[in-house]
Amino acid sequence: MREEIVIAGFGGQGIMFAGTLLAQGAMEEDLQVTFFPSYGAEMRGGTANCNLIISDEEIGSPVVINSSAALMLNQPSLDKFEKRMKGKGLLIINSSLVDREVERKDLEIIKIPATEMAERLGNVKVANMIALGAYLKKSRIISLESVIKSLPKVLGERKRDLLEVNQKALREGGGLIK
Repeated sequence: MREEIVIAGFGGQGIMFAGTLLAQGAMEEDLQVTFFPSYGAEMRGGTANCNLIISDEEIGSPVVINSSAALMLNQPSLDKFEKRMKGKGLLIINSSLVDREVERKDLEIIKIPATEMAERLGNVKVANMIALGAYLKKSRIISLESVIKSLPKVLGERKRDLLEVNQKALREGGGLIK
């Protein structure tokens, strides 16, 4: 098993947090993981993306050329990474911020109004967790429970107050997938 994932969006959308959490969850399941962050020049409001590889075998390079899965939280990210996906890949789109149709016809596409759902939960910043929850449920690469178990470790003590809303967002995102 090997999954190459890109998570991308604006700075401030928790792209790196989602990637770190996914990596930690995979390590909880004793899988091999690489995590490669990339920030735009501006940090908050600029572009941000991270590449992850999750595998049950040793990983030789952290570089993702063509991803097998992508979580695109905004329009510029979809514009940049859609063409770089492998055929039959899984594409999760935040339909709250992406207003165009996907051009490729060889991808499995799941559209989620992640930002709107996060607003209903009272914290727009958990749109990343809604998208991640849907990805985890659909891909079954690792369990949603492993990621939820990793939340306290990744959040740390100073953000412990965000534990409950992040857990809820992960479960709501997972609940979208039947």
